[in-house]
Amino acid sequence: MFGYVTVNKEELKIKDFNFYQSCYCGLCRTLKKRHGIVAPLTLSYDMTFVVLLLSALYEDSFQAGTAHCIVHPAKNHTTRQNKWSDYAADMTILMAYHNLKDDWQDEKKVNRLALASILKKQYKKVARLYPQQKKAIEEYMKQTAESEAKKDYDLDRVSGYTGELLGTLIAKEDDIWHDILYRVGFYLGKFIYLMDAFDDLDIDRKKNNFNILLPLSNKKDFEAYIENTLIMMMAECSKNFELLPILQYTDILRNILYSGVWSKYALIKKKKEQKGIKSDDF
Repeated sequence: MFGYVTVNKEELKIKDFNFYQSCYCGLCRTLKKRHGIVAPLTLSYDMTFVVLLLSALYEDSFQAGTAHCIVHPAKNHTTRQNKWSDYAADMTILMAYHNLKDDWQDEKKVNRLALASILKKQYKKVARLYPQQKKAIEEYMKQTAESEAKKDYDLDRVSGYTGELLGTLIAKEDDIWHDILYRVGFYLGKFIYLMDAFDDLDIDRKKNNFNILLPLSNKKDFEAYIENTLIMMMAECSKNFELLPILQYTDILRNILYSGVWSKYALIKKKKEQKGIKSDDF
C-alpha cells in the first residue's frame, strides 16, 4: 500500500494511540514470524487499519505481548496480534511481491528485485492459501499497467482498479457484511490512488511518467477539484463504515477515516508549498 491510511496522533487519546501502535507493532511481528526476517520491510499503516476494522467488526480479541525490534532496540514495547494480523500480513506479502517486481521492471532497481526474490517462496505459499485475493492483485497489476501503456486518463475507471483490489482484500468473508465492507474498501482504494497520484504529480511530470492527473493539472481550479473529489470518496467510504455494527475501537477507526487521511493530505500540500509548487503552477 501507500501509507496514507493512518491516524492523526494529535487528535487521539494517548491510550488509543498506544493501542493503535501496539497493533502496528503486532503486524510487524506477525510479518517476521510468518514470512521471515526481511518481511517487516513491507509493513504499512494501511494494513493496520484493516486489522483494526475487521477485528472490531467480528469482535476478535488481541493477544498482547512485548518485544524488542531494530527500530527500538533498547526499549520493550507492547504488541497486539490476532487472526486478522495473520491475514493482513499475508495480504501485505501478496501486494509487496507484485509491487517490487513492478518497480524492477519500471525502474530497474536492483534492491527491489533482490527483495522480491527473497519473498518469492512466501508469496507462492500465500497465493495458494488465498487464490481469490491473488487473482484480484494480478488483475489490478494488469489493469494499471495497461492504463499506463494506453495513457488512459479516465480518473473514475483507473482509480476504480485500486478500489476493486482493496474492496476484495477487506471483504474477506462471504457474509452479511461483505457488500458493505467491499464498498468501504472500494472508496478508500480510490481515495488512496488519487492521493498517491497527487503526491507524485510533480515528480512524474519531470520524469515524463504516466500520472492520471496530468491533463487536469492545467486547470485553474485543479487543487479545489482534487480536494472535492477526495472528499466525495471519503464521504462514501465513511458512510458505509457507519453502517457496520462496530462498537470497539471506534475512536481510532473514526480518527483514521475522518482525520488521519486528511492529515496526510495536508502534509502533501505543505510539501508542495515548501517546494514552491502551487496549483497555478501546474
